[in-house]
Amino acid sequence: MTRILLCWLLLFSMAPGVRAQTGRTSTANERYRISVLTCGTGAELYSSFGHTAVRVTDSVNGTDIVYNYGTFDFNDPDFYTKFTLGKLLYFLDAEDFDRFLYSYAREGRRVTEQVLQLDPAGNKRVRMFLERNLLPANRAYRYDFLFDNCATRVRDIFPATLDTSFHFGVVLGGKQHSYREVIDRYLAAKPWQRLGIDIILGRPVDAQMNELHSMFLPDYLYAALQQARHGDRPFVTSKVLLKEKIAAPTQAVNTPLLIFLLLLLLVFAVYFIPVLRRCRKMVRAAILFITGLIGMQLLFMWFFTNHQSCADNWNVLWALPLNTVVVFIRSKRVKKYYFGFAIAALVAALLVHFSGIQHLPLKEIAPLLAALSVIYGYQLKRSAA
Repeated sequence: MTRILLCWLLLFSMAPGVRAQTGRTSTANERYRISVLTCGTGAELYSSFGHTAVRVTDSVNGTDIVYNYGTFDFNDPDFYTKFTLGKLLYFLDAEDFDRFLYSYAREGRRVTEQVLQLDPAGNKRVRMFLERNLLPANRAYRYDFLFDNCATRVRDIFPATLDTSFHFGVVLGGKQHSYREVIDRYLAAKPWQRLGIDIILGRPVDAQMNELHSMFLPDYLYAALQQARHGDRPFVTSKVLLKEKIAAPTQAVNTPLLIFLLLLLLVFAVYFIPVLRRCRKMVRAAILFITGLIGMQLLFMWFFTNHQSCADNWNVLWALPLNTVVVFIRSKRVKKYYFGFAIAALVAALLVHFSGIQHLPLKEIAPLLAALSVIYGYQLKRSAA
């Protein structure tokens, strides 16, 4: 997939590339060799989903070019603003293969090549498609993690350039998977990042993927190409260019769950141990204010950005934006109505999760929700007195 700078969770960017090859061939199809490069995942968040690019080798001119849809202008003065708003443009770039491969070798990431079995007409159409996309008027596109990224751009080349005898292979095999499930799987060893992404991504990522949309991930596109056919023959042959460095397997500790369990214990302590009651106001204010800030961020991403995957985010039912305000309100009457509403919102959040409307990260945040219920219940009882 692509590398990208991820503001408060979500992710990605890219790499470079080209190696010269020599030797004359008898036909144009033998002169040009086109292949798809699938790059493995890495340890850093930006590399958690892999990367996809297209390699074109010209044996006559001795060029070896990687067409990379994962580049962006980091020097843009409005880079962070555009990224946050979902308006950051990505570009198709032509890179040197040697540099591209070296960058992945340095990170210890696998690179696999799938050589396309194209007839001369198909070979030419794919090359022309890439060259047209490389023109200044065509090379920019608005990146979207799920629906328009380095993998989907490469995926869409083949239906656009080849005849109707081309068919991708089956990836899902009839199994049902949501976007969120596969994203969580890739982030299994990164619990804080997984939690942050689960919170900021809304209902759209709980939709079931179909075969076409599953190819937003480089590994899924790779699998589809492995089984693809063009006419009566396989579409690709594969080989590994770089083997990944195999690290010793480690079991990721679910640190968010541990932290929230400690938070729940703290809330119980300040509410039910008399000697600690003096800390109650400070603990309550901190928890309400922080959850309110999270809720404000979720609303901003939902209503004021172009990130499709952040829409319809019902995590705002437990991360209530008005929590940032209620900590400063003294009116008992206002608090009575507000904390009654807050308890109802917590119940609604659980209904949203268990009804399947949206998967909330209850595995980690259940202790936090329990802590909020203690705070809301106590404040409601006190304000009603």
